Amino acid sequence: MNAPADPEGLQRAERQSAVVAALEPLLPRGALLWHREDTTPYECDGLTAYRQRPLVVALPESESQVQAVLKACHALQVPVVARGAGTGLSGGALPHQLGVTLSLAKFNAIRSIDPVSRTAVVQCGVRNLAISEAAASYGLYYAPDPSSQIACTIGGNVAENSGGVHCLKYGLTLHNVLKVRGFTAAGEPVEFGSDALDVPGFDLLSVVIGSEGMLAVATEVTVKLIPKPQLARCIMASFDDVRKAGDAVAAVIAAGIIPAGLEMMDKPMTAAVEDFVHAGYDLSAEAILLCESDGTPEEVEEEIGRMSEVLRNAGATAIAVSRDESERLRFWSGRKNAFPASGRISPDYMCMDSTIPRKRLADILLAIQEMEKKYGLRCANVFHAGDGNLHPLILFDANDADQLHRCELFGADILETSVAMGGTVTGEHGVGVEKLNSMCVQFSEPELQQMRGVKLAFDPQGLLNPGKVVPTLNRCAEYGKMLVRGGRITHPDLPRF
Repeated sequence: MNAPADPEGLQRAERQSAVVAALEPLLPRGALLWHREDTTPYECDGLTAYRQRPLVVALPESESQVQAVLKACHALQVPVVARGAGTGLSGGALPHQLGVTLSLAKFNAIRSIDPVSRTAVVQCGVRNLAISEAAASYGLYYAPDPSSQIACTIGGNVAENSGGVHCLKYGLTLHNVLKVRGFTAAGEPVEFGSDALDVPGFDLLSVVIGSEGMLAVATEVTVKLIPKPQLARCIMASFDDVRKAGDAVAAVIAAGIIPAGLEMMDKPMTAAVEDFVHAGYDLSAEAILLCESDGTPEEVEEEIGRMSEVLRNAGATAIAVSRDESERLRFWSGRKNAFPASGRISPDYMCMDSTIPRKRLADILLAIQEMEKKYGLRCANVFHAGDGNLHPLILFDANDADQLHRCELFGADILETSVAMGGTVTGEHGVGVEKLNSMCVQFSEPELQQMRGVKLAFDPQGLLNPGKVVPTLNRCAEYGKMLVRGGRITHPDLPRF
């Protein structure tokens, strides 16, 4: 007697056949993938702890093809997950097992650069760094500089509202984008923002940037460019106590100084990166700060002097100032390589992304040290200290189910503690699937309902990146019960369902 067929497998096979039949005529030969060996590379983004093989991967080459794919998927009621370079760290591009992954990797053309208006029009698949490289001959560059800028795409930056080490002075993606063009889930052309500094009506550009692919598929972005500073110099300050380092960050801002960059690394992280890139970091320090000034030579000299004085008064045990551009880049090389350096000392890591008030930097670091003991896992910390954006990297082995579970609890504890300290669960990496439960901790059901209302206004069928960012009421209720069962009511004043 034959074994009974697998109902889920049969459903997947039937659905896959229908989707392939609908999309194959719309795309060039080889631009539709559905065999296991072809779709497996798309099963996760930079959050490798969670994987799911997509039903089909579509690789359109033109906006008309994107529109046709979206219309066909809408007619079939098939979910669509847009994907750029796959460098996201919150599972935002995790595929839907019965949906289409829409890869926009081929949208890599820089349409135009206007040095007069200081703007560039680029396709969504253009790498972040490529914009600055193309604008360099005009003495201009694109300011947001995530650590993954050599690989991450501008479309992904728009989805996550990415920042970078210079976001304190120059802002996040939101502050550096004028216009986004693309399509709704139904394939309807849509445009947010304008070439001007303002647009009539509601500010929907601010809604779309950071919406993690839930509201529309972006295909073209108009970004602002700014003049390259005449000079930039970086201070590397060492501290023998993390509280002194955290207080120093607040002191710099309180002095009325807005550095071009203000970053913090703890001792485990400096050890990891120094072994990797040899940036010249002080390995005896409990924490180091990187404080950059840019502008005219006169402005930089004055600001470096003021910052150095503030840092000394805050308890810095050593201060080094870059003497030339190569040394400045060397100082930053460690910070820029924090993630790959962590990958050298651990099989896997999970990078959190909460944001807290600057004055609580030392408090959260000390709390994380206690959590290391509680969960039996190491954690290396790097911060966009100037705006309080934390990037704790929890080190674990994903092949060990117990370690993965403890890592998830560790991460949730960091996020919940950040909210209790007056912060948020995410800064620039997005919610994706990683922080869904933590959204239940920060936001009440009425607040989440408002977010769902925005989603439904753009995508009534819920086909774009479903199951991400905004948790369901049932999920929040189950998470609340789990916390009670596990005794994890660390902060009883936070929302519970």
